[in-house]
Amino acid sequence: MDIGLPSAAHFIYIPFILLVGIVVGWVLGSRAAQDAFAAELRRREQRSSRPQA
Repeated sequence: MDIGLPSAAHFIYIPFILLVGIVVGWVLGSRAAQDAFAAELRRREQRSSRPQA
């Protein structure tokens, strides 16, 4: 079993895949944060429009 050095493609492929993962995580995370913020605003709006007991 001969284990050699990784090819030059690994030095391009691995950082590229990591970068793609970071970008996808950033996009999905920002969308989730926007949705959570909008839901909180809706909750506050509903609480303020309810008559106080």
